[in-house]
Amino acid sequence: MAAVPSDPGWSLALTPYTFSGKSNSFPQDQGVNAKVSFTLLQLGYSSEEKILGGQPYIGLGWGVGGVTTALYATGTNLNGESNRSNSGTGGTDIYPLATLAWNKGDNNFMTYVTGGIPVGAYSANSLANVGIGHASIDAGGGYTYLSSKTGLEFSSVLGVTYNWMNNQTNYKSGVDSHLDWSLSKSTSQNWRVGIAGYVYRQLTGDSGSENTVGAFKSQIAAIGPQLGYVFNIGKKQVYINVSTYKEFWAKNRVEGYATIGTINIPLGN
Repeated sequence: MAAVPSDPGWSLALTPYTFSGKSNSFPQDQGVNAKVSFTLLQLGYSSEEKILGGQPYIGLGWGVGGVTTALYATGTNLNGESNRSNSGTGGTDIYPLATLAWNKGDNNFMTYVTGGIPVGAYSANSLANVGIGHASIDAGGGYTYLSSKTGLEFSSVLGVTYNWMNNQTNYKSGVDSHLDWSLSKSTSQNWRVGIAGYVYRQLTGDSGSENTVGAFKSQIAAIGPQLGYVFNIGKKQVYINVSTYKEFWAKNRVEGYATIGTINIPLGN
């Protein structure tokens, strides 16, 4: 439902996220394990007044979570240590979001801009951070086909992210692209089932005066099942969606399993 215009008024979206994975970019006797868990809250408002014929929405997201990252080696040393592990908890960065969406029958179109304000828990000396330590901006567009007759839905969103320099490490991540997609069908008045996935590919290499690994690029893809449920609280409709992904096609990053939930609660005017 990525490009479907939102109903006018205030809304609250809760997004729990978990991830567990390991690297495949090291020799067999070395690697990285990572576990991530956080919940993001996004408060937003959609105006009744249209802009260029589209439905505007603005939101602000923030959350709390924890990260555990472990380096391990068998028979060798990593920077003088055979094993090293860090855990971190705290608040995330702040994520503002603005969208503009249009509806034309079964077809829906959307454009967006978002980004990250680096206020989250971060330490340059830690392997595990909830914040990413640098600012970013992401923009793109999306499309949703939603049939009122068959209940079939298809959504896709394509975006590009620009990352600023991390001034604590003098390391700059490259420009990256991402494609998120979803295919689902209603099986009853309340339930939807389907599949979803994403593709991430870095477009330009990393840089910075403290970059000692070269201008490498990372990539990942994932696919998995999704389940949606709609119910009413009074006259307000609440939507819950859960997707589980198996990642593959990894390069220069960890690969594993991710579960993402979304609970969208309308709050009214």
